[in-house]
Formats: sequence, structure tokens, C-alpha cells
Amino acid sequence: MGKEHFIKCLVWDLDNTLWDGTIVEDFNVKIRPEAIKLIKTLDERGILQSIASKNDADLALKKLDEFGLTEYFLFPQINWGPKSESIKKIATDINIGLDTFAFIDDQAYEREEVAYHHPQILTIDAADLESISDMPVMIPRFVTQDSKMRRSMYQSDIKRKEIEESYEGAQDEFLATLEMNLTIARAKSEDLKRAEELTQRTNQLNTTAYTFDYDELEVFSRSDDHLLLVAELTDKFGTYGKIGLVLVEKHVEVWTVKLLLMSCRVMSRGVGTALITTIRRVAKENGVRLVAEFITNDRNRMMYITYKFNQFREIEKRDNWSLLENDLSTIPPLPSYMKIECDI
Repeated sequence: MGKEHFIKCLVWDLDNTLWDGTIVEDFNVKIRPEAIKLIKTLDERGILQSIASKNDADLALKKLDEFGLTEYFLFPQINWGPKSESIKKIATDINIGLDTFAFIDDQAYEREEVAYHHPQILTIDAADLESISDMPVMIPRFVTQDSKMRRSMYQSDIKRKEIEESYEGAQDEFLATLEMNLTIARAKSEDLKRAEELTQRTNQLNTTAYTFDYDELEVFSRSDDHLLLVAELTDKFGTYGKIGLVLVEKHVEVWTVKLLLMSCRVMSRGVGTALITTIRRVAKENGVRLVAEFITNDRNRMMYITYKFNQFREIEKRDNWSLLENDLSTIPPLPSYMKIECDI
């Protein structure tokens, strides 16, 4: 059994796990009722699901469609290759860390093969299917509106990616076709559950990896000495949900960005630059210096690059902690390919 983290994605085996029987031997396999219940429960909690099965892909997909379950699985891998490779491919496609994965299979060999190559993955015996929904790592502290929509938001992302890959033209021109609308506003009480979720779940695009619970965030949202901002993004395909969070500590002469994070689903949309440009403008309007803390880890180099790209320079460093200051003398215009509504 791998190291315990909050699980973001459960990967299913099919034969004698999702259903009873082996589909290549008998197409009339029976779905396990407890499996259907678990799939729907985890989906409502915002836990993504996929498939890693050694099987005939056409038969398996036909059976999943017959059971009405196809829509629940992102990037299913149904082939005859090692399941460790299939799960690695799923993690790459979804763009989340393997340490947030769980894998359920009835075969000890398959669980061991995955555990050997990816010891950070939580492996589960299919015999324990009925107890999975009660595992602490499968129970988020809050189930937000974004949680309930997580799968559908990823499915919209798949459509966007397909169109992007077929688009012939400059990136900015493609982004303009999406009709994006970014809203940046002070966090309200109804935003705080999602804000906590973002600090707990977002690892890659996070400048400091500070985590805050609901009560701490509520204090920040009411504090005159802090600015807690939530960013939400929509486009013509629908909503990305609340995808960004910024915490600024305000002093008379200097503002410090204590935390800036974004969902990995908006990495290529220019949201980071839009957020930072907005903060720079507000700081300049208030006549203060703008600095930002940064804590280096093995995942967030992209956020350091984002800061450097947006004219932050390092002025202090201790071990993996850095303090960067922004040059507010020349602030570029906001991206022209998205509409930005700011209520700070």
C-alpha cells in the first residue's frame, strides 16, 4: 500500500473488479452494484476516475457504454501493456501527481507491479471495494460546487485541447477564439471552502505551498491587513470554476504576496500573468512596494518562471525561501485575448 495522500484519481481494473467475470471469455459480465455506487459517490466528491485494464479495448468500451458508465472515466487505458505504464499515461494526461492516485485491482500481481514502479500510489484489493468510500483519503473536508463539476470541467478541457491541436495560427489568436472571461474579486464567505480546497490540492502552480484551513481564510477575508482574492475563469465551452487564489499581506509601505496559486488546467491560458498584472496595478495605485515570497520545491519551478517573466527579481534568499521584489515602473497591459473583470 502506497503513501497516504488525499486521493484525486481512482484508477479501476475491469475484469473481476468493476464487473464479475472476464469479458473476453463471456461478454455478458455482471456489473457489481457496489462498484456503481462507489463510482457515483466519488464523482460527487470531485474525485476523478479512470481505467487501467489489460483487455480488448473495443469489447470493454462497448460494455462500459452498455452499463452507462463511459462518461465517468477520463483517459481510460485499455490495452495489453503494463498497468504501471497505463497509470503513468493517465497522470500525464490529467496533469496531476502520481502521489494523488489510487489503483484498485483484484490481482495481487497487478497491484505489486504498479506499487513497484510507483510506490507513491495507493493500491487497493478489489475485495475491499465496499470500504473504499469510507477511507479517510477518499473523503474531502468539503464538497464544493467546483468539486461536483470537476469531471465535466476536465471533459470540457479535452474538447478545448482537441480544438487547440487542430488550430492553425498563433497562440494568442487561438486564445482569443475561446472568449475567456476572468473574474478577480475579494473572497466572499461562499468562496472559502473552495479556497481551502485550492490550497490543499494545488501543488504544481503554487508559489509557496502554504496551506490554510477555512477558519484561517475567513480571518484573512475579513482582515484590513490582508487581501484575499479568488479568480474564476469561463469561456465559450463553459466554466473552469474557481481556479486561482492570491493572499497579500498589506503594510503601510510594502505589500507581500504570501501565496499565489492556480489550477494546472489553466497553465497555458495566461491567467498567471493576468493575476500578477492586476496585483501590480493595485499596488502601484496604493503607492506601495510589491514583494513576493517564494518557496522552491520539486514541482513549482513554473511559478518561479512566471514571477521572473513578470519582472520580479530576487532580493533575499535563505535555503529554499526567497523574497522577490517587483518593478512597478512599467506595467504592461492586460492580455487582450481575455475579458478581465476586477472587483478589489
